[in-house]
This record gives sequence, structure tokens and C-alpha cells, in this order.
Amino acid sequence: MMGVANLTAANRAGCVRQTTTHGKIALFNLEAQIESLQQDARFGRGTVKSRAALADLITLRGLIVGRVAEYERAEKIVDQLVRDAASDPAASLAHARIHALFHRFVKALDDLDRAERLSLDAETVNGERAAIFQALGRYDEARAIREEAANRRPSFENIGALAGLCAERGDLDAAERLYEESLRLYRGVSPFPLALLDFQRGLMWMNNGVLEEARASFDTALCRVPAYAPAQGHLAEVEAELGDIETAIARLYPLAISSDDPDYAGQLARILEDFGLTDESRRWRQLAAARYDELVAAHPEAFADHAAEFWLAAGADPMKALGLARLNFEVRQTSRARDLLSQAIAAAGRPVYSGRAL
Repeated sequence: MMGVANLTAANRAGCVRQTTTHGKIALFNLEAQIESLQQDARFGRGTVKSRAALADLITLRGLIVGRVAEYERAEKIVDQLVRDAASDPAASLAHARIHALFHRFVKALDDLDRAERLSLDAETVNGERAAIFQALGRYDEARAIREEAANRRPSFENIGALAGLCAERGDLDAAERLYEESLRLYRGVSPFPLALLDFQRGLMWMNNGVLEEARASFDTALCRVPAYAPAQGHLAEVEAELGDIETAIARLYPLAISSDDPDYAGQLARILEDFGLTDESRRWRQLAAARYDELVAAHPEAFADHAAEFWLAAGADPMKALGLARLNFEVRQTSRARDLLSQAIAAAGRPVYSGRAL
């Protein structure tokens, strides 16, 4: 493990090894692309592919800036697209991606089957299937597809996807080696794919307790795209774990204010409580709780896991966490879903004092 970590530290200059568009300019360009495609759609000039591309770009913007409303906007576009062009494979592919985004994996696989029957190319279909299989915990099926794709065409995308699968399965040496290979293969100018790769790498280290490496990877993602909200949020989480509480709080405040994703308010509430700022923590906890309830009601499969984590920690309601963890495990049988359910079962079995499990 330390050998891999040292290798990563030696390669920390990743943010300057590729010449890409500055993150702020890239986000501005993304906004311009979205506006152009929206104009085409409004004036009836949009094709099936351009409308599907619009949904993909809005989804990307939602991911970068941390806004669930953007995902919901993309879903409305795709729902209308499917109604207008049910026989077009691009519409079925867009529908599969939206279903997968909201963790409706069975429906996503059905859409991919439909797209395949409508002659969507096998490489695209298999790549989407592999991502869904991985999300479901069907790792052997995902690995067979990922390895075949990487062997046939060792591209940035294929190698990076295989790295993510290895990371999720706990093969950190292979994952780190593949992350480095993927980085070397990148030939684009957009910083978004690289920032997403750095973020995925940071999650690997954070989930395995290698916090300094996690911090380095999230830092690199933010160097590429300063507005990348999930990287900011997880970096704050790592900073808090490393004892840099004040920096973590300062990083989370603007996210908790600007984002409609309650993860940031929930994290902020937990850290403030740990820091002894109970009254301030309570305010953010209440905001996060109300928003989680809204999102779970609207998109239960997509938010059951994060909501369960919130109710286990800052939300201090282990029985509510248990119900959500069970729902999450019904949707996908990954190792993390299993661990979350185990934590919820253990917490719900403990006596409760003043709203907190002992």
C-alpha cells in the first residue's frame, strides 16, 4: 500500500502535465453549448442526437456544480425525447443514462436492450451495461466487459473505467496503475474528464483510509475545475478527518448555501457538531433533513444511500437510516451497500439517548 501511495505522491503534478482549457473557461464553454442546444430545441431545429446531447451536458453541469435540479431538467428533456422518437436508438440510450443516474437500474437495462434492438453499436451498449453492472455489484460481468474493451481499444475512457472497477473491488495496486495509464492516454483539451478521473481516484483513497492521497487527488481535481462541488465536499470531509476542521467548515459553507444537494449541509452539520457549535449544527441538520425527505420521496432509489448515511450521522435517527439502507441494498448489492446496511442494523439495535444512538 505504501509503495502505491508513494508512487502517487511522486506524480502529484498531474494538474499541469496536460494542457487543457482552464476550468473556469471550460465551465463557461459548457454553459454556451447548453444555451446553443436549448435555442435549437426551442426553435424546432434540434435533432434527436442534439437533444440527447443537451441532456448529457445539463447532467454534466449538474454534476460539476452540485445541483440535483439539473438532473431533473435533463430527465424532462429525455422523457419528451422518448415520446417524440421512440424508435430512435439515441433516445433509448439517453433514457438508459437518465434511469441509471437515478439508480433505476432495471429500467436502464431494459432501455439498453431496446437501443440494441434498434441497432445502437455494441461498444456503446456494452460500456453502459458495464457501468450498470458495476453499480449493481455484478462485478464479474462488469469486469469481463471492461477488460475486453480495454484490450481491444486501450483508450483514456476504457482504461479509466477499468481503474474505477478495480478500485471499487479493492485492488488498489491495479487501480492506481490503470489511473496513471489512463492519465497518459488523455488527448483532449477539456479538463472535465481529467477532473472526474481525479475525483474517482480520490474516492478510492478516501474509502480506504489513505487520507493524504485522497486530499492530493481532490486537490488536483479542483486545480483542473475549481467549481467542482463534489470534489470540494469530499476534500472538506478529508480535511476534517485530518484535523483541519476550520478549513473544512469554510469550504462547506458556500456549498451548503448554493447547492440543492443536502450532502453538503449534512456534512457541515456533522462537522459543526463535532467542533462544538451545536446551535449552528442544528440549523444545517434541519435543512438537510427536510431536503433529504423531499429527494427520497421523489427519487427513492437514487438518494436512499446518502440519506441513510445522513440519518446515521448528523440526522441521529438510526431507525430511519435502517429503512433507507435496506432500500438501498434492495436496489444494489455492492460491498458498500452491504456495509451501510450492517452499520444501520448495528446502530438501530443500540439504546437511544437524547435522539442519538449510544
